[in-house]
Amino acid sequence: MSRMSALAQPPAPRTAPADQAPPVVLAATSLWLFAVAAGVFEAVLIVTQMLSSGTAFGELLPQIAFRLGVFAAAVFLALRLRAGRNWARLTLAVGLGIFGTLSLVIEPARWLLGGGSIGDALAAWAPMDFAFAGSRILHLLAVLGAVTLMFQPRANAFFRGRPA
Repeated sequence: MSRMSALAQPPAPRTAPADQAPPVVLAATSLWLFAVAAGVFEAVLIVTQMLSSGTAFGELLPQIAFRLGVFAAAVFLALRLRAGRNWARLTLAVGLGIFGTLSLVIEPARWLLGGGSIGDALAAWAPMDFAFAGSRILHLLAVLGAVTLMFQPRANAFFRGRPA
């Protein structure tokens, strides 16, 4: 083969080592970590708003501790997901993909079903409300995207080939 024809050929595709997570799993992990960051941002907004309305910090400690526990568990599970642990994938899918998603949408859904008006709410919102809503939407999209990516064919093959 001449040097010129060797240069004209595209390089052979690089394949990841068998123990390295495929891009779809790495993307799912990134989305889970983004969802945690959005949750932290939302928690900071909630705590800030409650403190500014006169709630004592001590009253917020149980809520803060619970959220920190959920965030820590989510980060741990996302890192185990990246390492190829199928139990982490299933725990994330059920725990945060189902129950976590419900916790994100149940309050707004109840409010809408109770006759709430989006237009009236938007007219009364302060900048912090818009920041919270934007973060909540991105949070929800990250969770839905992560769950979807975790069960793509390449992800399924990766988890199937891993030792228990």
